[in-house]
Amino acid sequence: MTLGGSGGSGVVVPRNFRLLEELERGEKGIGDGTVSYGMDDGDDIYMRSWTGTIIGPHNTVHEGRIYQLKLFCDKDYPDKPPSVRFHSRINMTCVDPDSGVVDPKKFLVLGNWQRDYTMEYILTHLKKEMAASYNRKLVQPPEGTYF
Repeated sequence: MTLGGSGGSGVVVPRNFRLLEELERGEKGIGDGTVSYGMDDGDDIYMRSWTGTIIGPHNTVHEGRIYQLKLFCDKDYPDKPPSVRFHSRINMTCVDPDSGVVDPKKFLVLGNWQRDYTMEYILTHLKKEMAASYNRKLVQPPEGTYF
């Protein structure tokens, strides 16, 4: 995230300021409430470990299901994407069926990462991915099972 005009000479927001901004936005709630996120450990001064939640989109096999995810922002975030892993079992084309890890080669938000993308952006796009024609009807593991 840069501040300043569109002249390309914007100020680069430091990692911790960026994460504090994301934390504040996550705590306020996002859009229709079907996507949320926050820190795993409020005492983690490096703000690395986050939990995300997605409520499955309507008119899909995911409808009404609550999916929990783990996001890990390493020291090079937001220049590099966080690692993202589903804690709740899910069957999606971009998710490793054994580990729940979201594959950056199959989920282009991670694969084509840009510094101004956020955890909110990742979660809302994973929700959109659930509703995509190739994911919306895939048989799902029993609800309440975890990786």
